[in-house]
Amino acid sequence: MKTRPFQQVDVFTAVPYRGNPVAVVLDGSELDDSELQRFAQWTNLSETTFLLPPTEPTADYRIRIFTPGGELPFAGHPTLGTCHAWLKAGGQPKSPEFIIQECASGLVTIRRDGERLAFAAPPLKRSAPSPSMLAKVAQAMGLKAPQILAAQQLDNGPNWLGLLLDDVDTVLALTPDHRALKELGAKVGVAAISQPPASSSLIARSNREARAFGGSAQGTVDLEVRAFAAPAGIEEDPVTGSFNAGLAQWLIAEGRMPERYRVGQGQCLGRDGRLSVARDAEGRIWIGGDSVVCIEGSVSL
Repeated sequence: MKTRPFQQVDVFTAVPYRGNPVAVVLDGSELDDSELQRFAQWTNLSETTFLLPPTEPTADYRIRIFTPGGELPFAGHPTLGTCHAWLKAGGQPKSPEFIIQECASGLVTIRRDGERLAFAAPPLKRSAPSPSMLAKVAQAMGLKAPQILAAQQLDNGPNWLGLLLDDVDTVLALTPDHRALKELGAKVGVAAISQPPASSSLIARSNREARAFGGSAQGTVDLEVRAFAAPAGIEEDPVTGSFNAGLAQWLIAEGRMPERYRVGQGQCLGRDGRLSVARDAEGRIWIGGDSVVCIEGSVSL
């Protein structure tokens, strides 16, 4: 075994322990796939990443991303958390404007705004799910057909079935059958558009409005999201960059969401994740948020 520098970074939060943690091994050299997978299972986090020298000449570094159940070609919160850890450890990007990360799905562009980072959403393959699959997923989720306003299969490395639901209450009340979702091989993300409160009176607000617009140190949200990934070994992911990237490309393209909005995710797990979504003049979607280091030291691997 070798002593390797390590950080655990909380992503999509400015408040430690309220976002989605990623374990970052800053030197993943000389480790085989079984060792990488074993350590990811041991951390029991939604993702663990391993930094490696890039193979692409324009990349600043390369990462491999593992869930407890296997390797991912791309993932959002590990991208931002790993970049944050790399910069904190003294990483120097080749470009003054962007950081370029290499992963199994290709090159990902990351930009800095002070301490905040955002990644450019990778290319998305989008298609309608089959009616039979949608019906099986709806049953496993405990959803009735009128509660599903729209559905799309969203593939940007990870493959998510995205469901736009009728109400924030519906999103927050879900208690899926995770075993059924695992048997279906379905990673399912759900979202609902937050409606502005009808009255300024806190007493008059419904529980949904209070949850969506109050009680958070990180501000209000326009879209409430949850993500369920039983096939990857994670029943519910606290805050999910890859799903939100695909979701934004879908919802903005169809005019369901504006070009800039804020997402809330994680409150059913006691988290308070916040993501910013913005489409630039070139049409690129950027997914951003804060990151904070919660653990720093070394691991023996």
